[in-house]
Amino acid sequence: MTDFTSCACRTPDHFSRRTLLKTLGVGAAGAWLTSLAGMLARAAETDRSGAPARSVILLWLDGGPSQLETFDPHPGRPIAHGTAAIRTAVPEIELARGLENVAEVMNEIALIRSVVSKEADHERAVYNLKTGNRPTPTVVHPSIGALLCHQLADGGGDLPRHVSILPGQWPSRGGFLGAAYDAFQTDDPAGQVPDVTPRVSAERMQERLAGLEVVEATFARGRRPDLDPAVTLHQRNLEAARQLMDSSQLAAFDVTQAPRSQREAYGDTAFGRGCLAALRLIQAGVRCVEVTLSGWDTHLNNHELHAHRVRILDPAFAALLRDLRAQELLDSTVVLCGGEFGRTPRLNPLEGRDHWPHGFSVALAGGGVRGGQVLGATDPEGQEREPADPVGIADIHATIQHTLGLNPRRELITPVGRPIPLSEGRILRSLLSLPG
Repeated sequence: MTDFTSCACRTPDHFSRRTLLKTLGVGAAGAWLTSLAGMLARAAETDRSGAPARSVILLWLDGGPSQLETFDPHPGRPIAHGTAAIRTAVPEIELARGLENVAEVMNEIALIRSVVSKEADHERAVYNLKTGNRPTPTVVHPSIGALLCHQLADGGGDLPRHVSILPGQWPSRGGFLGAAYDAFQTDDPAGQVPDVTPRVSAERMQERLAGLEVVEATFARGRRPDLDPAVTLHQRNLEAARQLMDSSQLAAFDVTQAPRSQREAYGDTAFGRGCLAALRLIQAGVRCVEVTLSGWDTHLNNHELHAHRVRILDPAFAALLRDLRAQELLDSTVVLCGGEFGRTPRLNPLEGRDHWPHGFSVALAGGGVRGGQVLGATDPEGQEREPADPVGIADIHATIQHTLGLNPRRELITPVGRPIPLSEGRILRSLLSLPG
């Protein structure tokens, strides 16, 4: 089994010490300039806006939520088709009716209302949003959580560092980094965590493990000379699984241990419990948690279906931000809320909205993002496809990577030797508390 976790990386700061010295034509000052070049390279590698974030929570609105019924209402305009807006804690920003709880924490949220994409197919658009890259037949890119876990050191503990709660059809994957970086998938936190409870008695479990040791010893005797049985991937995964099964940290998944008042604040829904579990998992040291709320693909009966989804999203999203702030975790945790694309400005004959990648919304909070602001704008008449100040998917990923202390231009070397940057997007510095 191949272990992709040692995937090489390099920085694309395309000048070396030798190149700098040659370009400047220096001689005696070489030592000083060599030191200067080293400092410049290190500065480029660690470019950041302040103390970096350490975790990411992705609230994934599966199916493509309508921007007009969520984060970008145009009340009174024909494209609203009756959707009303509400005021928020930031007077100049409005949200669609139904997001009253989120409106109260608008000072923590930055809205990007001008996201553009070239993908209008669900599967391709999900890939695009979760990885920051468009699909290509030559490479499978890692999702944002997989990339984060690969780039940042393990903080210790027994829990998986990348978790997907209520995973949809296309959960976050490790891509060319390998299956070790796939998200650990679990369902409604009201139930048991899958695959961590032995199906046999403790005595029988020990007998099975003893038998497995015999198989491992046989494998070790017949291994290739260049393989170290102590570090092969299957043994590492087995040990991690055994530690997880016996770990007291599994309690982070158990939201019933939270106070009733806290559980009620998130809402009595699977998504609400998932958001509460995300908080507890981040507290326990998990790097990335993805929580999915499906049902946004409203090709018919758009308003009624969106109203139902918004009633689930609103308390959970707001409670998560409040609790992260109260636990002093919001500055170290980036929260991204959005889906694969938006919905058309006009209703179709079935009272639905169809796919619209030409100007939709995502919400960002935490991790050095300056809340209470809006970037970009869509046409209130629905005539212009191109929004003001368009933002690409890669730009969002580059910005999140920057908040995590990563250099988006840093390159990963795939198992076949191909260099790929963490992101080809631009950093949206206007969104950050310290643009730098």
